[in-house]
Amino acid sequence: MYVYADNAATTAVSKAALDAMMPCLTDCYGNPSSLHTAGQRAAERLSDARETFAKYLGAQPSEITFTSGGSEADNQAILTAVALGEKAGKRHIVSTAFEHHAVLHTLEKMERLGCEVTLLQPEKNTGRITPEQVKAAIRPDTCLVTVMFANNEIGTILPIPEIARVCREAGVLFHTDAVQAAGHLPIDVKRMEIDMLSLSAHKFHGPKGVGVLYARRGISLTNVIEGGAQERGKRAGTENMPGICGAAAAFREACEHMQENAAHLIPLRDKLLAELSKVPHSAVNGDLTCRLPGNVNLCFEGIEGESMLLLLDEKGIAASSGSACTSGSLDPSHVLLAIGRPHEVAHGSLRLSLSEYNTAEEIDYILGVLPGIVTYLRGMSPVWDELESGERQHQI
Repeated sequence: MYVYADNAATTAVSKAALDAMMPCLTDCYGNPSSLHTAGQRAAERLSDARETFAKYLGAQPSEITFTSGGSEADNQAILTAVALGEKAGKRHIVSTAFEHHAVLHTLEKMERLGCEVTLLQPEKNTGRITPEQVKAAIRPDTCLVTVMFANNEIGTILPIPEIARVCREAGVLFHTDAVQAAGHLPIDVKRMEIDMLSLSAHKFHGPKGVGVLYARRGISLTNVIEGGAQERGKRAGTENMPGICGAAAAFREACEHMQENAAHLIPLRDKLLAELSKVPHSAVNGDLTCRLPGNVNLCFEGIEGESMLLLLDEKGIAASSGSACTSGSLDPSHVLLAIGRPHEVAHGSLRLSLSEYNTAEEIDYILGVLPGIVTYLRGMSPVWDELESGERQHQI
């Protein structure tokens, strides 16, 4: 049996997305900026895709900008807020210590350029961030608050409407990285008072290389890419028409089946969490209730996550020990460190992320394989020997 349980890293492209993409690769291949008939046919498809994202986000089509993905959208949102803030003499940014690196690395760049950044610490183990924390961190010179909708590693869903309301009352722009939430959780940018939002198509069965930046009307985006006048002059480069059309089709399908997908996923998720928690000296990372429907994340003391992943792969199970964007790093997850896991415990982390394509039989297969792998690795581990003998203290 082969089980793909790394959907937070990327998802399989859906049939709906493929069906929407193929005409753009065969018949309707014109440049949407061209005036001839082929170009205008492409422009109509581009307009339809923009309207689809606007509809399911509660936005206006003119507020949707297509990007190459969530990372570019995050970058453009932050650069925009800083540019607007500088005009008003505001150079302070509030964020969290467990954001995606697309946000954290951009904030580090802003610090080198003279901004001041306050990173809020999430609650131990759960990863919660409260509106009160945000309110206390906002200063007269704050130009932006950027807080992710749901954490990509531990799955904790943050109180975005309440945080956004705090920002709106303080007159501060609010951006949320919704890459893990879009297509999986209901989002209404107007009702939730979100000023800017980023998403990425390949997290909800769309193609890779396509993202969206929603920016509320009145926010003048700062260009990240210079060149032509595409995307109302705010994102140069001929639009990726196959990707955009596939992304729109996937987003429509994900939003229209959101409730039934969640009803399918949550029991599978909860079974994994409940059964894997029975492994001695294991711990669930993230909030148990405010959690993405398909996210499972645990630490197993005394082992290395990389070894666990390799053995799972030998058994036909694709999983992750954290964000796919940092999988080449030997350092423990910054997310797990931020929620208080010690370095040696964070090294033994496992993320299983499910989609509606996963089945109950696959969950049973994982549960039949994983505990034995943990026992096997602990039997080879000198650290585990020291923990069991009392030479070291157990931390889970």
